[in-house]
Amino acid sequence: MKIPKEQRRFCKYCGRHTLQKLKVVKKKPRRTLSRGQRIFLRKLEGYGGFPRPNPKGRGKPTTKLDLRYVCTECNKQNIIGKGFRVKKLELI
Repeated sequence: MKIPKEQRRFCKYCGRHTLQKLKVVKKKPRRTLSRGQRIFLRKLEGYGGFPRPNPKGRGKPTTKLDLRYVCTECNKQNIIGKGFRVKKLELI
């Protein structure tokens, strides 16, 4: 999939159309202090297997991209949607 590196888009912080650069953000680790993650990590301690059925053979062939547009005027980031799955991304 080909996407341009720079676009003129509406910046909700500036309130006008500005030139924005596309930025691909890497996936960050999960929050270890959230309640669900603490319970999950507590169940992993000690003996015993994985606490829930481990999904095998059902993995997705692609990963979701996190695309953000960075405004050149105010340097704020705008997230467009929840991301989408694509095997190959090319910035033009």
